[in-house]
Amino acid sequence: MTIYQKELKQATKSWIIWTCAIAFMMLVCIFLFPEMKGEMDNVSSIFSNMGGFSAAFGMDQLNFGELMGFYGIECGNILGIGGGFFAALTGISVLADEEKEHTAEFLLTHPICRGSVLTQKLLAVCTQIILMNVFVVAVSFISAVIIGESFQMREFVLLHTAYLMMQIEIACICFGISAFIRRGSIGIGLGLAIVLYFMNIICNISEQAEFLKYITPYAYSDASSILSASKLEPGLVGVGAIFTIVGIITAYIKYTKKDIK
Repeated sequence: MTIYQKELKQATKSWIIWTCAIAFMMLVCIFLFPEMKGEMDNVSSIFSNMGGFSAAFGMDQLNFGELMGFYGIECGNILGIGGGFFAALTGISVLADEEKEHTAEFLLTHPICRGSVLTQKLLAVCTQIILMNVFVVAVSFISAVIIGESFQMREFVLLHTAYLMMQIEIACICFGISAFIRRGSIGIGLGLAIVLYFMNIICNISEQAEFLKYITPYAYSDASSILSASKLEPGLVGVGAIFTIVGIITAYIKYTKKDIK
């Protein structure tokens, strides 16, 4: 597992920066909740009557006066966007950087098959994402205890499970794309995450664009849907799993046959 350990060590600085940034922003939001709690009933009423804007972010379905509703919208967007971007950047660069930095010519001369290289790199990507989510969940839970509030644990677990699956899916799609490119991977990864995020906003606003929810993983990790129904939507999760598997298989097929320059 030398490659796995090397990838984790190499990504330590990036992981710390992204994880601490996301966790800090979520901590600040939770600490602001007691100050805003008394005014949230009026805010919820205002947001529920803002039409398309409210529907786009699910603000018409949640109560901002409760910690879980406030957390789902404010902290959920932070983790959804920040976590999605981190997953995209991690997945898109893990293979492409070998050619960009000319380290592939050293790595692939060793007695190790490309399938093993891919497996260890994919495990390293998933490990980073899982550890980031574990840290963020711990920070959120401790922050809630400090301010004297408590989460609805079923909804809390479902929400973070959905975010983790969403991030893994984005990372695996980018992992598959990474096998095709040789340089300039960061823009592609960020661009994909942004497009998927706005797809969810569009399908929340327009019924004609509802088919987009079967493409973007942000649909099944939408906080308003999860918290209002207290469950994940199996159909969307299943489609997301298919995209995840396709991304992984694509990477293996392409990279094992690729002419590394």
